[in-house]
Order: sequence, then C-alpha cells, then structure tokens
Amino acid sequence: MYGSIGRGFSQKSNHSTDVYQDARETVLNFVNADPEEYTCFYVNSTTDGLNKLASALVESPDDLVLATRIEHHANDLSWRERCKVIYAEVKDDGRVDYDNLEKMLKENEGKVKYVTITAASNVTGYVTDVHRVAKMAHEHGAMIIVDGAQIVAHREFSMKGATPEEDIDFFVFSAHKMYSPYGGGAVVGRFEILNKHLPTFYGGGIVKLVTDYTVKYKNAPDSYEAGSPNYAGVVGMARAMEVLKEVGFDAISAHEKVLNRRLIDGLKKLPGIIIYGDSENIDDRVGVVTFNFEDINSFVIAQKLADRGGVATRRGAFCAHPYVWRMMGISDEQAKTYENCIDMNTPGMIRVSFGIYNTEEEVDQFLKILESVLDSARVDTQKNELAIPAY
Repeated sequence: MYGSIGRGFSQKSNHSTDVYQDARETVLNFVNADPEEYTCFYVNSTTDGLNKLASALVESPDDLVLATRIEHHANDLSWRERCKVIYAEVKDDGRVDYDNLEKMLKENEGKVKYVTITAASNVTGYVTDVHRVAKMAHEHGAMIIVDGAQIVAHREFSMKGATPEEDIDFFVFSAHKMYSPYGGGAVVGRFEILNKHLPTFYGGGIVKLVTDYTVKYKNAPDSYEAGSPNYAGVVGMARAMEVLKEVGFDAISAHEKVLNRRLIDGLKKLPGIIIYGDSENIDDRVGVVTFNFEDINSFVIAQKLADRGGVATRRGAFCAHPYVWRMMGISDEQAKTYENCIDMNTPGMIRVSFGIYNTEEEVDQFLKILESVLDSARVDTQKNELAIPAY
C-alpha cells in the first residue's frame, strides 16, 4: 500500500495520502502542540527545516534575530545569511548565559523579531531552558524558534509552557535523530504565522491554481511542501515517535544519566584527560560526552578507536565551530587559520553519543579500548608533530 501522495486516484494513493496526513497528528501529539494553534510541515532534516522557516519568516535583510554561541551551524547560518544576527554568550562551563540573553533583548528593545536557540547542544549535551527563553522573548516583542534536533530522542518536549508566555512558537527537528531513516523531519509552528508567509521553495503541490501570469497558493502546511513528499520518511518518523513514547522519556533520561556518569568517571581516571562541560552536575546533559587529551592529537585517537575497536565516535568541531572554539580556549583569530574542520592538524574534540540501546557494559568496553590505544596514539602524535588541543 504505497502510492503517490495527493496526486493519484487509486486505493494505494488514497491510503498513502491518509497515512501521510494522519502523521501530522502524531507529530503534534509528540510535542504537545494544540492543533487549534499549531500545524506541522515535513522537511528532510533540521537544516532543511530551519532554512525553509528562515526563508519564509525573514522579510528584510535588516530583520534582527537573536541567537546564541551554542548553536549548530544550521541554526546560525540559516539566519546569518538572510538577515542581521546578534549572539548571546555562553558561560565558562558552556551553558547558555540567560542573563546575557535578556540583556541583549533589553538593549535591542522591540527590534528583535525572533530568538532562535537550541533545545540541547550537540557538543556538550546541555539542555536549554527554552521555556524560560520563550518568556523573555515574548516580553520583549519577539517570537521563539527552537532547534530540537538533539532533544527529540532524549527528553520529552512540549510546545506548551507553564504559562502562555512560555509557549514555543516554532520547533524544528530531524527524524533520523530519533532512530528513523535519514531524510525525514518536521517543523511545528503557529498556523496563523506560517499562513502569512511563504518559503522560497516552489513547485507542485503548493498551489490552488496557476494561470499564465498568476499563482494562487494553498495555506500552510501545504504551501511549505513543494514537490513529491518523502512518504516513507514520514511513516518512519511517526512510528519512531510511537516507539519512543512506549519506551518512555523518564526511562530514557534515567538511563542516559547512568551511562554519562559511568563514562565520565571512567575518563577521569585517565592521565591528561580533558572533559568538556560540567562533569559533576550532569542532570541537564543528554547522552553526549566530549573529551580530549592534553598531549594527543584527537584525530589519531578517533582513528585508532575505529580501526582497533570498531568504535564509532565523532571527531572535529561538530558543525558548531564558534561554540567548540570557546570550549577549547581557541580565539577567533586563531580559528581563522583553520580552513578544514576535519584536517588532522585542526583542533577538535572527540564525541561519544549514547542511544537507548547502549549499555553499561559497552561503556566499560569502550574505556578499555580507549586505554589500549593511548600509548600508540601519543607516539604517533609526537612522531608526526601533530597538533594537540588547546585547553
């Protein structure tokens, strides 16, 4: 039962269209969004969603958006390349500086149109109090956009805050982060606002009528979904949401804290270790741990982990360069000399990310494999005169 969405007259097409449209309700329920106020449109990824959203919401190059230095490039460049962006700083431990954020709102009173911020960092795993930020934004006449890529598989998320002032206006995420196939995702947003705009992405499926010289567009969410939809991606995303709900976010959060604690404590026993972020109070961290060694090139370690133990890590600046450079103590001037973020002589971190399937035994196994490669990694670093991290 697999057919074209909204484009055919057959049992398969009609069935697929019903499933595709019904999945919107699954998405809205997953993030506790009132269907009277919110709708969702499907995208290929968080990056795709943020770009479509920015192309629709930004009306002038002079529009002012407030972001933070913790953001992934998707939630930075999508805005930076279209309008004026100012940035709230992070604290020394890498957490968002809420006082600085509010200060910037006050200094630009009434000028900031949107505050855009991540719900959880892909570098340190810090969870942001986005409802607190929403209240700040609304008090100063701005709307809030949340990059939800790193939160959807780790913590329960609600568009609703404790009060209406704390409600989220827009939420963007990728389905592959929640164990669905690559190429799926969604943007949840206020129907009234989305309906007043149109993304710079055109094609079939978004129009009511086209004549020689006029176009009549459909309302949201259809106006944001030009082209043939990724039906399989939507089905996978909806099912993944159901599975995550079945597992339960309380259980997921508790499990991640156990794994984080076990890994951090194990890393602390290794000489020369650098652990980024708060390694004591980890309650506001999802299952992400980043680290380095004072005297070893991170590229060498990551490569040896993969070659010797089949261990999958991420090494580099994780598409969040300004944030990573801050955490590593690298100045903006120094950073300008690094043109290739995966080059072995470009400083970077090593990241371990946990899924719901990982176990404490796997943490112990990882630590053993890591310890077994350190001596040879030190030798290779010194022999080849490779860069070691700033800290």
